[in-house]
Amino acid sequence: MASMTTYLTVATVLSGLNILLLVLLGRVWVRNYRQFGTPLTLGLLGFAVVLAVENLVALAFFFSMGMLYADSATAQLAVLAMRGLQFVAVLFLTVVSMR
Repeated sequence: MASMTTYLTVATVLSGLNILLLVLLGRVWVRNYRQFGTPLTLGLLGFAVVLAVENLVALAFFFSMGMLYADSATAQLAVLAMRGLQFVAVLFLTVVSMR
């Protein structure tokens, strides 16, 4: 495994946190779908699954192909920014869904 920079390390942690929040959201939305059966809840569940898979793929790339980002601090910062924005969005969704 190539050594990770601070940017990629933080991006990796954010991907892990995104997965945890999406699992939590998925559990809430499965329960709501069983109770109410609305298509919107099923759509939210599908969203959580797709985004969790995307984060799992990102983690795989961070650990197995970190060298793709190794030569460019700009690319590393962009990856971190996208993971950070995604984390903020999923966190907002989690807070709203838990109320």
